[in-house]
Amino acid sequence: MMHYKGYYGRTELDDEAGLFHGRVVGIRDVVTFEGRTVRELRKAFRDSVDDYLAFCRERGEEPDKPYSGKVSLRVEPELHRKISMAAGAAGKSINRWIAEHLEQDAEKVFENGG
Repeated sequence: MMHYKGYYGRTELDDEAGLFHGRVVGIRDVVTFEGRTVRELRKAFRDSVDDYLAFCRERGEEPDKPYSGKVSLRVEPELHRKISMAAGAAGKSINRWIAEHLEQDAEKVFENGG
């Protein structure tokens, strides 16, 4: 994934067309980009983000922000109890304990290539 100004772009290769195309992910608005080379693709991604931000400014609207940092999570009551006990034993809030464990697992995914 590409990253620019807090936005993330996901890309795919259209082998038949010989073209990379991508989309900014994590927002409701549709922001796309494309290029024939990696260099073109990166530039198109940055240009698309800049164009999106300028468009929002011109309209007087707040741009959609990716990943607010809020995640709604529902678990079974027994798991909730276990999490609460584990967090308390670690001297942490439930939120901090869950965030640390999610971060550890997410890092493992990136270390293993997905």
